[in-house]
Amino acid sequence: MAVKVTLEPAGRSRWDEPVRIVVRGLAPEQSVTLRTSLRDEKGALFRAHARYHADASGELDLTRAPALGGSFQGLEPMGLLWALEGEKPWYRLMKRDVQTPFVVELEVLDGHEPEGGRLLGRAVHERDFLAPGVRREPVRAGRVRATLFLPPGAGPFPGIIDLFGSGGGLCEYRASLLAGHGFAVLALAYFRFEDLPESLKDLYLDYFEEAVDFMLQHPKVKGPSVGLLGFSKGGDLCLSMASFLKGVTATVVINSCVANTMAPLHYKDMTIPDLGSDLGKHTTTESGLLDFMNIWNNPLEEPYHQSLIPLEKAQGPFLFIVGMDDHSWKSEFYAHIASERLQAHGKDKPQIIYYPGTGHCIDPPYFPPSRASVHAVLGLPLFYGGEPKAHSRAQVDAWQQIQTFFRKHLNGKQSIKPSKM
Repeated sequence: MAVKVTLEPAGRSRWDEPVRIVVRGLAPEQSVTLRTSLRDEKGALFRAHARYHADASGELDLTRAPALGGSFQGLEPMGLLWALEGEKPWYRLMKRDVQTPFVVELEVLDGHEPEGGRLLGRAVHERDFLAPGVRREPVRAGRVRATLFLPPGAGPFPGIIDLFGSGGGLCEYRASLLAGHGFAVLALAYFRFEDLPESLKDLYLDYFEEAVDFMLQHPKVKGPSVGLLGFSKGGDLCLSMASFLKGVTATVVINSCVANTMAPLHYKDMTIPDLGSDLGKHTTTESGLLDFMNIWNNPLEEPYHQSLIPLEKAQGPFLFIVGMDDHSWKSEFYAHIASERLQAHGKDKPQIIYYPGTGHCIDPPYFPPSRASVHAVLGLPLFYGGEPKAHSRAQVDAWQQIQTFFRKHLNGKQSIKPSKM
């Protein structure tokens, strides 16, 4: 019997949905190595492998068979995707063009040799970023530089503005995937893109206010308010937007500071100073990575508390997603400050979800956990933290929690489709 490699769903699936990998036609208890590879848009190669034994009938089903070693160990049905590692050191897998899929090649090799034995079978599977019917619309409205993703159907849909961190540019992959779950999502750039400022020197909240107005005036966006989703520096910008702008009802921040960071923030006649940092306080890991966790000034100390964002002015609820092994800054400490401040002002306690063993870069499910990479602006290799298996599980759970939160507070609905795995 020929070896047959099956992936379900067949042929193509969304990046944030699980695939079931089954190999049939092996000898009973046969030792095999499974190897995956993909290339990103720049041609960089990413690979993972794991060693397995087939069952007594010659079948290998990754939902039941634990990996015996390789890039990961144990029962990890999606390990061959989340454990992908770049050939170039400290190179992060990101999706630059959401209109094309990542093409994953899966090979089944005989035996457990490190270099791989005889090729027994292979399959190619596409992992895409646009669900059927999701529309991608570039936005150049006034000063706003963004991309809007709209779900299929007449709408209107609950709206979300999505902000990334200090790497700048326009990141679309999180917004495109979220639109596949029924949200109208605006991926918003704020520096290092087209005619926007090249660096983070001064930030103006009026720009972000324009983006909120754009969403609320859009016929496909369900008012009277929008949600905000921000990672890292994008998170503290979301906290400032929620605190000062009208039309914001629910805010999710992923590993963010509770003070304004990296550049002064201006709005009308007000300025929130930058928290500030002391680069001399960084440490270096044994492998030469920079650890910035301790460089930031303490926003509770007298000289720096002017940079704290007045969250108590916000209308809607907050969800803080916290990686407890975040080495970019003290996300757990900042979430605690936010909770104390809100309660001190008679506001509801925010929802905080703590993820042990999880680092700074919490992406949608099945992205390889980025424990370290060369920062897009600094050009230096930074240590972000995280233990790969725990971090990968956190990404799956956080993605569900984000959707549940927005459905509850933007839509009045709480139920979502549970993950198949």
